[in-house]
Amino acid sequence: MKPSSKRGSRLSSLAEDLSIPDDAPFRGRLHMLFSQIEKEFELLYMENLTLQEKLESLGAKENMGCDRSAGHDDPDTTGIPIKSFKSKIASGSKVKASHKIRAQTSRIVSSFKAQSVVSSLVRDFCGHKDGVWQIAAKSGQPIIGTASADHTACIWGIESGRCLLQYQGHAGSVNSIKFHQNRDLVLTGSGDGTAHIWQAAVNWEVSKKGHSSEEELDDSDEQVEDRDRVDTLRTPLCEFSGPGGHTSVVVAADWLPNMDQIITGSWDRTAMLWDVETKEPIQPLTGHDHELTHVSAHSSQRLVITASRDSTFRLWDFRDAIPAVSVFQGHTESVTSTVFTKDDKVVSGSDDRTVKVWELRNMRSALATIRTDSAVNRLAVSSTGVIAIPHDNRQIRLFDLNGQRVARLPRTSRQGHRRMVSSVAWAEEPVFNCNLFSCGFDRRVLGWSISLPKDN
Repeated sequence: MKPSSKRGSRLSSLAEDLSIPDDAPFRGRLHMLFSQIEKEFELLYMENLTLQEKLESLGAKENMGCDRSAGHDDPDTTGIPIKSFKSKIASGSKVKASHKIRAQTSRIVSSFKAQSVVSSLVRDFCGHKDGVWQIAAKSGQPIIGTASADHTACIWGIESGRCLLQYQGHAGSVNSIKFHQNRDLVLTGSGDGTAHIWQAAVNWEVSKKGHSSEEELDDSDEQVEDRDRVDTLRTPLCEFSGPGGHTSVVVAADWLPNMDQIITGSWDRTAMLWDVETKEPIQPLTGHDHELTHVSAHSSQRLVITASRDSTFRLWDFRDAIPAVSVFQGHTESVTSTVFTKDDKVVSGSDDRTVKVWELRNMRSALATIRTDSAVNRLAVSSTGVIAIPHDNRQIRLFDLNGQRVARLPRTSRQGHRRMVSSVAWAEEPVFNCNLFSCGFDRRVLGWSISLPKDN
């Protein structure tokens, strides 16, 4: 049957379903409108078939090992290198349309590179009663820490998946969490306008009991109660607040390298440098036009980054007696997170759906820009230079520092997050097969096993 005859039968059927009389004055008008709609769909269908054929040919060439790295000639379906494409585009050649198609589908084609990455969900840490804002991994110990909107922070055993310690000292949402580099101490920032340092010594015996098999557990009420018990802590070792401190929510906090000072960022548009021993503010960092969203410190140098809703982030250099500040511009919406890399670069994420990689000595332009389809939250960079990007749309994507896509973590009804992914954290070394952790506003904390191509 021809498409036109099919269309006529469908329109007649639709008219009957709508109970439109044959002599209705607008019946012909409806026939004409429906015909136009179907013609448009047929045109779109044919265009999609053409695009699909081009995609398949591009994918075949990609799998054959075509090098698409920057600075190399990139063969296309026409066999013309990218450098030649640029000259032809400038001259108004017909090749422009083909180049446009290839540019629009670059994200899809780049996904072919991710086939050698193996990722799987290994652990699920359940217990928070509200969304989880941030997650951190402890170097040298099989534990992670989480900060939640339920006014608590938790220390979890990676092997057992159990909460080993719950901190209840804050009177508001716990927005950030950072482990001390060498000691069993934790730094948290809260919606109550304060930052706390508290003791994170966990009961490892309880952790082992929680991981025992059912056959080894006694069914008595006493054993069950002991297994389900969570140690709680309500008193901090240090509290950073009071005169000269923040006047609004503390959204993030971090340790400076020598661990005798901390940095906090607040919705009062300022960051604050604090002395850990005296608990007194040392210096306010002002200049942002809107609320701060994140602060982070360099692991070995006295450098601090503050990010803000004003679409900028600032680099503060405390290595000299008089601090220097540099302003980085390039995002168009709130900068949601900024982190240092091992090789002294900075990676920034934003609500404008981009992630940018910057050189510390060049604040004018980014080295690489990663464009995504959703707002970016608190990202993390591994020691090998892999960026884990958590999104508002529940996805977690992996890219390298050159902006090339590495993988997308699986997300199904049984795997992955069901709501916004707010934060991710890499473990320096895999712990019980986990080397990436994520948390979100579905109250879930997940442990992932990521095997990258170099590992394979």
